[in-house]
Order: sequence, then structure tokens, then C-alpha cells
Amino acid sequence: MTTRTRILTGITTTGTPHLGNYAGAIRPAILASQDANADSFYFLADYHALIKCDDPQRIQRSRMEIAATWLAGGLDVNRVTFYRQSDIPEIPELTWLLTCVAAKGLLNRAHAYKASVDKNVEAGEDPDAGISMGLYSYPVLMAADILMFNAHKVPVGRDQIQHVEMARDIGQRFNHLFGNGKEFFTMPEALIEESVATLPGLDGRKMSKSYDNTIPLFTSAKDMKDAISRIVTDSRAPGEAKDPDNSHLFTLYQAFASKAQEEEFRAELLQGLGWGEAKNRLFQLLDGQLGEARERYHQLMSRPSDMEDLLLIGAKKARAVAAPFLAELREAVGLRSFVNQASAPVAAKKKAAKAARVVSFRDDDGNFRFRFFTADGEQLLLSRKFADGRTAGGFAKLLQADEQVEVRPEALSFSVWIGGAAIADSAVFPDEMSRDAAIEALRAAQTPTED
Repeated sequence: MTTRTRILTGITTTGTPHLGNYAGAIRPAILASQDANADSFYFLADYHALIKCDDPQRIQRSRMEIAATWLAGGLDVNRVTFYRQSDIPEIPELTWLLTCVAAKGLLNRAHAYKASVDKNVEAGEDPDAGISMGLYSYPVLMAADILMFNAHKVPVGRDQIQHVEMARDIGQRFNHLFGNGKEFFTMPEALIEESVATLPGLDGRKMSKSYDNTIPLFTSAKDMKDAISRIVTDSRAPGEAKDPDNSHLFTLYQAFASKAQEEEFRAELLQGLGWGEAKNRLFQLLDGQLGEARERYHQLMSRPSDMEDLLLIGAKKARAVAAPFLAELREAVGLRSFVNQASAPVAAKKKAAKAARVVSFRDDDGNFRFRFFTADGEQLLLSRKFADGRTAGGFAKLLQADEQVEVRPEALSFSVWIGGAAIADSAVFPDEMSRDAAIEALRAAQTPTED
């Protein structure tokens, strides 16, 4: 089976998305999610928000606003995995496993930590004054976000490249210590989109709440128009030629216009279009593109239960990948069940690491069948019907021993074949990602025979 590229993106839930967030991160990510050759994971980084913000109401409001922005912007939750970080309990557990292998020296070099230390030293404070372990360990939590889903590509700004590199370092260390020849973690790559817009704000600096120079995205048409009216321009009067290349109003227009619209607007500015009318043109362009999405946004904000349902579905999809993978990692580090542990751990190492279970039974019609369970009790397969128990038992043993087993995906389910015969079937899954996660869980649960 060909592995599709996994792309993972998170947004920290500490503020209200503005036009710059939309153009720089949300819109490109939504477009990328439509690639049929990619598995896209998008999440609300609400654990990360706790590092930066201690206002519970602000965090809760931001979680809703960012979720509504993604959905209103056109994110198709049937094509992607969209979830809240805090709904995946496997992530903090993986964070601890990674913390135990992450070098303190590596974390000492993290840009955010070093910047805080430098600021304290300049102010004559203790170097670690006001620095929480959350801030210090931030790169490990981010590594867990990435490595949990074995993301191949992680779209980030240039200031976040270091965190992806640290995730690679930590993942490689874990593989080296516990892999025993197996590479548990894929090495992620930072994806820097040079073409992604960094929009100027009202005063020409980067659009940011820190500068209070943002253009609201979905609050209301009036708020957007009022903000646009405050864009700083030069003193050239109507009729005087304007310089588009040195106008951040033109840069904003350019980020949302077609090539033809951009060229027409440029020509009008050069011919003396007044700044007042130019601002009105920008508003009309943005309102035309974002008006319908704004309506969807307000509908979503008025019905939070709808967003809750979608996020819980996304969490279920994410956990279908995370739970069996974490079970493998727990086995690798020695956090194993006491059941079925052999007295000779070296000779029985492979068997001790797997604890699949088969339950045989007889149907009312007299045929023999069996169910195949993972170590944590998840049913993966229900066998076909067999006329005698010996045949059913033989196939069950072959299935557990991973001999001549062929898995055939079929729409939203899969079947298992041995020697050209179909012996068992899975349940029907809600989507292909859940089906593929179950196939991975089946492979992990099988116990290879000793040579």
C-alpha cells in the first residue's frame, strides 16, 4: 500500500484570527488539504495556549473562534483529521516518553527559552525569573504533536523551523534507544512556503495584535470597513499618481485579487485613483470573497454544539491512529502487561511484545468462528464460518503467527486471506483513515513465529 504524505498544522488558541492569519496560514492550509495525495491533520493547539495565557475565558473563546474560522473558511472535515490537542490523551503521555529522552542541553538552546533568559539578564533579574516548565518544555510537546502522527511535512514559519529540527533530534534518540532496529518515528521536515503572504497591517508593519494594526476577519462587515479606512497612506491627493509598489494597501489588495483585478487596480492607482476610493475597492474585494464565510462563521459560533460534534469525530479519527501507536511505544520502553510475560525474556522478547487474543465460538447454525482482538480488547476481525473447529483453529493460529497473511482493503473495510482463501472480515469504518489505522493495529497485534 502506497503511503500518502502526512501534513500536520496546529494553531495556538490564544486570540481571534485576523486577515493576516487567514492569508498567511489558514487559507493555504485549506487549499493544501484538498490534495488527494495527502493526509492532512489540523489541530487546535490548546495545550500550547496554556503556556502563553492564564485567562481561561480567553482560551475557551479562542478555541471556538479558531475552530469556526477553519470550518467557515471551507475546511472539509471529511477529507482531513480536525481535532483539539486536548482531546487526544495519548499526546501528553507521548510528551512524557519523549521528555525522558530529550537532552536538557537541546532544550537550553530553544529560541523562546533563550530569549526569555536574555530579557531577564538585561533587566538584572534571575535568568529563570517567570519562566515556567511549560515554556521550557514547549519543544517536547510540539515534538509529540508531530511524531504521534508521523507527519512527513510540517508547514511552519521560519521562527518555528528549530522546533521541527528538535522533533527530529528527539525522535532519532528514541528510535536509537528503543527501536531495536525499528524506526518508530518518521523524521519530519519543515515546510516553508515562500509564497505565503505576510500581510502588512494598518500601519505597514506585519499585521499583528501586538501592534494593534489588524483587520478583523469575520466579526462584521462594518468592523472590516472601519479598519480598512484607518490604513495609513501617503498625502497624494485624488488625481495624483500613486506608487503601488510602495503601498501596503495595494499589497493587501494583491493578496486577494486575481491577476486581472490586480493589474486593473495598479493602473487605476497610477492614473490617480483617490485613496478613499482605493480603500472602498479593497473592502468590496474582501467582502465579496469573505461575506459568505462570515455568515457561516456566525452560524457556527451560535451553535457551538455543532462544532463540538465535528471535533469529537475528528478526535476519534486521530485516536484511531494514536492509541495503537502509543501501545507500541509503551511496549518498546517496557511499560508492558504482566500477563503472558515469559520467564525467559530474551528468548521470548518478540512474543512478550505482542498480546493479541483469539476467542473461538460456535454459531447457532453449528459452524465454527473466531474473533481476533488486540491486547487492549479492540475487536479487529470476525472470521468466516467453518464447518469444523480444527479448520477454524488452524486459521486462527496462522493469523496470529503472521504466516501467509494477505490484507485486502475493500472500500471502508478489509478482509484477511490465507492461501487464497478469505478467512475473516473487519467491521465497516467511517472513513479510509480509520480503516488503515485498523490494518496497522492488526499488523502490530500479530506475533511473528521464531526462526
